[in-house]
Order: sequence, then C-alpha cells, then structure tokens
Amino acid sequence: MLRLARHADLRCSPDRAAVLAPHLAALLASADALVAAATAPGAADRAVRAEPTVPAPMARPAAPVSAARTPAPGGLRSIRELARAYRDGTRSPTAVTSGLLRRIERAEPRLNAFIAVLAESALAEARAAEARIRSGRARGPLEGIPVACKDNIDIAGVATTCGSRILRAEAAATDAPVVERLRAAGAVLIGKTNLLEFAYGIVHPDYGQCNNPWDEGRTAGGSSSGSAAAVAAGLVLGALGTDTGGSIRIPASYCGVVGLKPTSGRVSTDGVFPLSWTLDHVGPIAGCVDDAALLLAVLTGSAPPPAPPADGELRARCAGLRIALPVDRHQAEIRPGVARCFDAALSRLAAAGARLDRVELPGLESAEVALLQIILPEAAVIHGPWVRSRPEDYAPDTRLQLELGVLAPGTAYVAAQLVRDHLDRQTRRVLADHDLIATPTVAWVAPEHDPALADPEGEAEGRRTGPHNLTGVPALTLPCGLGEDQLPVGLQLAADWGEDERLLEWAAGVEAVLGGPLGPPAVWRKAA
Repeated sequence: MLRLARHADLRCSPDRAAVLAPHLAALLASADALVAAATAPGAADRAVRAEPTVPAPMARPAAPVSAARTPAPGGLRSIRELARAYRDGTRSPTAVTSGLLRRIERAEPRLNAFIAVLAESALAEARAAEARIRSGRARGPLEGIPVACKDNIDIAGVATTCGSRILRAEAAATDAPVVERLRAAGAVLIGKTNLLEFAYGIVHPDYGQCNNPWDEGRTAGGSSSGSAAAVAAGLVLGALGTDTGGSIRIPASYCGVVGLKPTSGRVSTDGVFPLSWTLDHVGPIAGCVDDAALLLAVLTGSAPPPAPPADGELRARCAGLRIALPVDRHQAEIRPGVARCFDAALSRLAAAGARLDRVELPGLESAEVALLQIILPEAAVIHGPWVRSRPEDYAPDTRLQLELGVLAPGTAYVAAQLVRDHLDRQTRRVLADHDLIATPTVAWVAPEHDPALADPEGEAEGRRTGPHNLTGVPALTLPCGLGEDQLPVGLQLAADWGEDERLLEWAAGVEAVLGGPLGPPAVWRKAA
C-alpha cells in the first residue's frame, strides 16, 4: 500500500496507509466486478423488454401535494407572478429584495444556506432593475427577480470558495457565462449558496452543513444544498446548482422543490469549478416547473416559454403519455413512505390517461459503480497538485475520495466508459418507445447527514439519479408527496437527449395532476 501511494506521489504515512487500505480494497473489488460486467459475453446486446403496468391500489393514500407554495414577500408564488406585479406597480424589485435580505438574516442561523450574501450589490441591482421597469426598458424575463448561485460558479469580484479551505481567498475575475445570462435577463444576484466541498459528497467543517427547511436537524442534501434550501425556504425565487451524479435533483427532492439537470452540454459549464468534466451539468432549482422552464430558457439563450395554460389543460398533457418504469433491483432499499408516494403518483398519472410500462433496462445494475469509477480519477486529476501539497486543507472524507481516485485502476475507468456506452444505447431504446422514464428520485427522505460518495450509502443515494449523468439525457425531480416524518419525496422524470423543453412541458402536466407544488416548510413560518 505504501509503495503504491509513493508511486502515485501521495504524502502517505503508515497511519494514512492504514486509513486508505480498507477503502482501496473495496474500490479494487468493485473495479474488478465492473470490468467483468463490462466485458461479459453478450453484455452489449441484451435487449430491453417492456410490459404494461397498472399500479396496484394503495392501502393508504400518500400525503397530497398542496397547491400552495412558499410565497415571496406580498404572497407572490412564482417568477411570472412577481414579474407581473412589478409591471403593474404593486410590487417593486427594491422592496422585494430588501424583504428577502431580511428574511435571509432571520433564517440563516438555522439554515446555513449561504456562503456569501451580496446585500449591497443586490440592492444596487434591484434599484437599477426598478428604474428600467418604470421606464419601459426591462431587459428580460428575470428583471428584478432575486436568484442565487451555488458557490462553485464564478461571480466577478466574489470569492468562489467551493465550500473549501483551498480556494476561500480567491475572487473570480469574471462572471461565468451562466451568470452573464442571468444578468442579461435582469436577475438580481442575492448571494452564493453553500455546498458540499468541491461538490464532492462531504461537508467541510469550515462551512458546515446546510440544513433542511422542512427539518433543520436534517441535511438539505448535496451537493447543491444551499440552492435547494434557499428556494424551499422562500429566500430566493430560483437558484443555480451543479449536478454530476444527482447534485441538483437529490437536494431538490429532499427540500420539496423542482430541480432540472439539462441535457449534457446544453448549459455552459465554463466558469464553474469542475468535479468530473465528462459528467458535470449546470441547471436550475425552482419552486415550480414553470419557474424552472423560465430559468432554463435564460441559461440557454432561448425564447421564454409561453405562460402555462389552466390546470385542466395542463393535466390533459398526461393523457396518452408513455412512461417507462425500470425494474428496480434495489427495491428493498426504498423506504415505505417513498414507495407509497411514488405509487400514488403513478396511480394518479394512470387515472389521467398515462400509459405505464415496466421495462428492463440493461446496464442499470452497474451504473452507480461506473459513475464512481469515472468521478474518482477525473476529480483526482483536477485536484492532484493540492492533494500532494495541501492534503490537510480538505475535509477528511474529501481527501480520502481524492486519494482513492489517484489509486483507482485505469482498467476500471475504461470499463466504466463501456458500461456508460451500453447504458446510453439501452436508454435510447427505451425512449424510442416512451416519452419519459420515471423513478423515485431518492430511496429515502432527507437524512441527518450527507453520506460520502464513495460509501455504500452514497452510492445508494445516487443510484437513480446517476444513470442520467452517464447518458446525459435531461432529468428533472418534482415533489410527489410527503413520506416518512412528513418530509418531501421526489418523483424523477427523464426524457430523450435534447428534449429538455418537452420534458418541462410534460412535467408541468404531471405537477398539475399531482396537485401542484408543495407548501411552505416550517422555517418559512418561523422566518416570515
């Protein structure tokens, strides 16, 4: 072990080698299994099978999704509604931004959602937006709308800490392209949000855990924890996150909001500190599907989508919708409350006219191992100089994962790419005959703490989100009820490559069938 570590140029004492040894043994065993699976005869040719499914009647209904959601000051519930209030003069960007800054000040001791609150510049931006609106020169659909960015995304003049001691003193010279687009659309940048260190599955003690607005004794999820918590608590109307294996969708699910991982490459990742460059995505977190659609349009430079129709027309979008339900070989890990909410959602969709098919999706069984065997070495390449020169500045589990990435075998990385290609082909086959793939977003509600990515719990947490990072197809989570301890449960929907706008249209219909976005969590009632 010491010889291997020294060959990799790691600072590895005998004590450190003893820490690494059991984790490396498990990593090598999973790597061997992945290579065997990827090279097994016929591995690339196993077919997809589909069988019509009718959800079983539920013995006990899941908690319904309320049509109310966390309001902004003045009781406003969406970006469009707030923009309309700005135009008719019943609300002003300056007053709304001031109100949100006060709300952040009251909520932050409990939530820890922000690393940096940009109060002075946000108020200046709000005043400028207000002047443009009054003079009829509004710049775009986000004029005066308060939003936040995850703190691995560059905002000029502000440190991009990535939630780590490594970068905390370095201010960005320029805006990331996604921030430039937010500004061009008129957004008010209210702050930079908390995250797991380098978006890599563990909290750095210098920054602390971001807590869940629904239960402050639990995590908001990772790695885009602060963005999801800020939206759920009504501290902003939208936020940006990043997603390498589920880091937008997992916290959005835990916090009861909408999170979208767009098609790979659809949204620029320039100016965003990378975790795994072949898997990273940037996307929006919002209180409802329409807000997520507006934010995606801004991030991609597309025309804003039209205002959604009445609920009846939205629900009609589900008639004839073809939804694939992959066979889940880890069904036992799904908590009863999550299963109940998921089954209830399927029952409502079937009643609305959707066609549900149970499908075999070969390659899915190896996806979480393949994801790990790609992230570990790619992250280790990015962090190599710091791992060798400043290992003590990382959180212990972040350091451990980076050292494992240095030691991970190259054969496992190649095998993971074979699994990735195979899963991509099989996913495309499923989506050739279906509009959507549906699963629970996560097998459980928000836990007390975030599991490390390389731990078994970490693999299980991202088991249903990670496959869509491997294939690059767009995937979205939206709340489908309340599970254990009355905490939010997410329904994940994925569509074919490049079908982001259609995914959002269908998701808006699903949202209407399920009863609308969730209501305000306890922290909002305390901070209001």
